[in-house]
Amino acid sequence: MPDDASAAERRARFEALAPELVEPLRRFLVRRTDQATTDDVLAETLLVCWRRLDDVPADAALPWAYGVARNCLANAQRGARRQERLAVKVAVVDPPADHVPGPDDGDVDGRLEEALSRLTETEAELVRLWAWEQLTPAEIATVLDITPNAVSIRLHRAREKLRGLLRKNDAASGHEETREGRAP
Repeated sequence: MPDDASAAERRARFEALAPELVEPLRRFLVRRTDQATTDDVLAETLLVCWRRLDDVPADAALPWAYGVARNCLANAQRGARRQERLAVKVAVVDPPADHVPGPDDGDVDGRLEEALSRLTETEAELVRLWAWEQLTPAEIATVLDITPNAVSIRLHRAREKLRGLLRKNDAASGHEETREGRAP
């Protein structure tokens, strides 16, 4: 573990190097990809430069950083292609609904919102991640930092509870009160 003096020297070297790299690297990336990917790859490139600061040549830091940026961009593009292939596979196996209501939709059923509000926060979040974000139990487990098995069990219980609450709402909404025969 480096001592405080060498950590301070390392930080000072990176702080002197980074401003010289940022704009040239940004221009390099903008010419090759979209803005969002540029920002992500630039951040990843600077992180690699920080981690491998001892490998950065003092006299050719920019070309070395271009090589790092090129590799980071290739990784990002491979990841995007993997996501596209996975989305195609998922769409074939389980086609998406024409419209999945979200929290900002004006046509979300008020009964659903009412029923969701009666769940615990954890139960409601499980249902939202599953229904709105269309995450698998394993992905939900990553988001909530619990096991996939725990997600499956809790999600099943939350869905059953929500189903019961919606049934109660349906039964209550089907009954019309009458004031017939009562005094106003």
